[in-house]
Amino acid sequence: MSATGLDVFDKTLQTTHIWLDELMAEIGPDRQTAWHVLGAVLRAVRDRIPLELAVHLGSQLPLLVRGAYYDQWHAPGRMDQKARSLDEFLAPIAAQLAQIRTINVSSATQAVFRVLSRHVTPGQVEKIRQSLPGEVQAIWLEFPPDTQVEVERVITQSGDIAKGGERS
Repeated sequence: MSATGLDVFDKTLQTTHIWLDELMAEIGPDRQTAWHVLGAVLRAVRDRIPLELAVHLGSQLPLLVRGAYYDQWHAPGRMDQKARSLDEFLAPIAAQLAQIRTINVSSATQAVFRVLSRHVTPGQVEKIRQSLPGEVQAIWLEFPPDTQVEVERVITQSGDIAKGGERS
């Protein structure tokens, strides 16, 4: 039986939890912090890439995550001053995360980049990565293929658990 009564909501909740679980494995067990980190980094990326790429990225996000991504977005005149350095890119992320808890913003940003690399199409990830400043590209490391297999195994097990199966 559906938890919410709508399959689309159940699917986005499940997918969002998978993304948050992956993020929490790297930045710590606080789901609320993971949600804030995910949103802050996604918005920083969104505001620094070309409009067309921003829209294409948004279309690949889970519905719930897409809401956080588009929160506070003012598209047409949004890129008056693009970040040219890593520090300029990380500054708005740090400002958004300042109220939650002390966190290494660079490491948290890298963790979100890894989640995106696992769940967004490789071509889209590469286009986004290439549109960011060189210093930001440098912290968005390429994703090793053997890790993708492990992530898919965990996702499959999570789905089995949600359906009443057991984890192996």
